[in-house]
Amino acid sequence: MKPCRNIIVIGASAGGISAINTVISQFPADIDAAVFVVLHVSLKSDTGNICRTFQRSTSLVCRVATDRSVIQKGYLYLAPPNHHLMVKGDKMMINSGARENKYRPSIDVLFRSAAVHYGSRVIGIILTGLLDDGTSGMYAVKKCGGVCIVQDPAEAQYRDMPQSVLNQLQVDYQVRLSEVGYVVEDVMSKPVPPEVAIPRELQVEAEIAEKMMSSINQMKQIADHSDFICPDCGGGLWAIRNDPSRRYRCHTGHVYTESLLYDMQGENLEESLWVSIRMLEERRNLSLLMATHAEQEGNLSLAAANRSRSNETNVHIERLKFALDKLTGEMITENSTENNDQ
Repeated sequence: MKPCRNIIVIGASAGGISAINTVISQFPADIDAAVFVVLHVSLKSDTGNICRTFQRSTSLVCRVATDRSVIQKGYLYLAPPNHHLMVKGDKMMINSGARENKYRPSIDVLFRSAAVHYGSRVIGIILTGLLDDGTSGMYAVKKCGGVCIVQDPAEAQYRDMPQSVLNQLQVDYQVRLSEVGYVVEDVMSKPVPPEVAIPRELQVEAEIAEKMMSSINQMKQIADHSDFICPDCGGGLWAIRNDPSRRYRCHTGHVYTESLLYDMQGENLEESLWVSIRMLEERRNLSLLMATHAEQEGNLSLAAANRSRSNETNVHIERLKFALDKLTGEMITENSTENNDQ
């Protein structure tokens, strides 16, 4: 089977179904490319139904991606829920590797895989969505000689994802949804850009995602050991070198941007404070119960001591509640400030 001229990879999150429909409606049925889509959806989402929705908007053949299936031109492949989608050779790969930026499927995983294995034949498209999944993947597309297209954040339903890419990279095209098809057509009407050397660090990360495991030697090739631990598994985190997203990766495969790691540390700290408050409240209540029992037995000195311990514990509870209130207030203020700056 003759390979596709181009591999088109599309990433979207919130507001993505409508945006993807608009984009793929502009692709002709005889397009000499295969289209791969990662859309952030819940575990309960019916991707078959989403494919049927896409099918009503395009002459591409829309399918949910399956492991080891042969890639065909004129087809659109949608990543299944809770699984990463990757491409290699003439086949696609599906696995349940560790989440990247809290997502599985991850846009970064798909884009990086396509960039490493198809180089300058890749056309990457980032559409509406929250947070910054896709920025590192688009960086890989750019480094491997591919073409980068980003939806204009001004018209995006949720501007975080396209804006993150624009903040970190010099993209090839920043366009409205209605213009994406014309850009793709123009790109494909020209000769494929010359091949470039694929950076070794990107190859290593693609291998880790494919095999769902990493080694110390692999980590040393692409990252420096940091002072931080993984919020998900507790393993040591490594700071990826030469990445504009400033990412951290653990041996298990979890990956976080610097900003996401900061947010998750705050969430874990809040959770720890609530656990501490609960444990202290149990200790206070037990002290009060012990005081009651001592009074019933006529041991007033022991009752007084237990009530005193209960009062001391209550002081610590109030201090923790104050710290928790201050922490959550700061997090709300930070989020509000970031949203206003965008």
